[in-house]
Amino acid sequence: MKPESTSTTNTAPDTATPTHGAIAWMAGNSVAANLLMLLLLVGGIFIGTQIKQEVFPDFDLDIVSVNVAYPGASPAEVEQGIILSIEDAVQGLDGVDEVTSSAYEGGGRVTVELLLGADLQKLANDIDSEVDRITSFPEDAERPEITTVSRKRGVMSLALYGEQSDTVLRNLAEQLRDALLQDKNITQVELTGVRDLEINIEVPQAQLRRHSLTLGQIAEQINNTAIELPGGGIKTNAGEILVRMTERRDSAAEFADIPLISQNDGSQLRVGDIANVIDGFEDNDYTALYNGKPAVLIDVYRIGDQTPTGVAQAVTQRMQQWRATDLPPGVEVTVLEDSSKVFTQRADLLLRNAYLGLALVLILLSVFLETRLAFWVTMGIPISFLGAFFFLAANNISINMVSMFAFIIALGIVVDDAIVVGENIYKYRQQGLSPIQAAITGV
Repeated sequence: MKPESTSTTNTAPDTATPTHGAIAWMAGNSVAANLLMLLLLVGGIFIGTQIKQEVFPDFDLDIVSVNVAYPGASPAEVEQGIILSIEDAVQGLDGVDEVTSSAYEGGGRVTVELLLGADLQKLANDIDSEVDRITSFPEDAERPEITTVSRKRGVMSLALYGEQSDTVLRNLAEQLRDALLQDKNITQVELTGVRDLEINIEVPQAQLRRHSLTLGQIAEQINNTAIELPGGGIKTNAGEILVRMTERRDSAAEFADIPLISQNDGSQLRVGDIANVIDGFEDNDYTALYNGKPAVLIDVYRIGDQTPTGVAQAVTQRMQQWRATDLPPGVEVTVLEDSSKVFTQRADLLLRNAYLGLALVLILLSVFLETRLAFWVTMGIPISFLGAFFFLAANNISINMVSMFAFIIALGIVVDDAIVVGENIYKYRQQGLSPIQAAITGV
């Protein structure tokens, strides 16, 4: 009898397991993979707490603005006398992309936009030089002001309002601004919706005739007296003494004390003796109202590495302290706009979605597959996102509304991919592949 022959059949799949590539190398070098995982986790957490936070990405406005005041002139006169001359001077400069202009009563503005990649500071200097060469400006036109347009990163806007005079509201707003600036987390605060301070000097015609003076003579005397100029230095044996004329005047009382005429007996005729000198505000058609009451707006900006939430918290705390101690009856201060809330809401949305995604992946894979597999698949989600912070910092990208929206979109992709990859690895394990082979082939 012939011995009974036996045969065996290999039921393992004939899937070829890759032996090359990053995935295969990582699967065969667990120490390196674990070190990389720790680097991404620890480094991502550290960099994530240090990375710059802002509401919207910071960018530069490649715009140069030329403003010219022409008191009393109509828009047509401004266009003919100022705007057209400036346009002709700046249109031929290198780096200019577009020139737009606007003329209004009492002045005009020319806005110059740069080509992409042009040197903003160089073009601003070139524009300044070209405008200085223009000799056809009207005699009454003021000197052109050339500025580079910058975008301020606003965080909060406050309104101080009440049935009070402009002087009282402005003084209170300046006190609040000073109180805010005392906090180390607040650097830039500006008042808006308030008229500029102005000192009016009104001289009756009878006083001019009585003292044989003209308004031009009085204006010239005030201009020559109310100045602050350096006067050089005097070298002595003890060192150099700096000389400076400090005759700056800041109030109506100081302007009223300016001498106009000195008599032989030593007496002086001063501005206040013949004129009404009044502290007031610039006469314009702009006013700020809140709830139907006069108001002063206070804007708070973020500077450097300050965060929107940090600035907003500091402003809220200082405002509450100031309101409790220095705010008189009938005057209120409130928050008009707080952009940090939008930033916080977007961050909360991202974190909620992340927590929900982690929980779903861990629970579902644990129930239907394996707990160990579910844990490591779930770990891939925070490792991916924390590792992304390395690239954010390296490319000078901040945590802002745009980048957080991108994270929210990517979160869904990462969670879906984690479930698909985990299920695929589990399938190859069920077919008999070893854990390493299943991991490499499944991924």
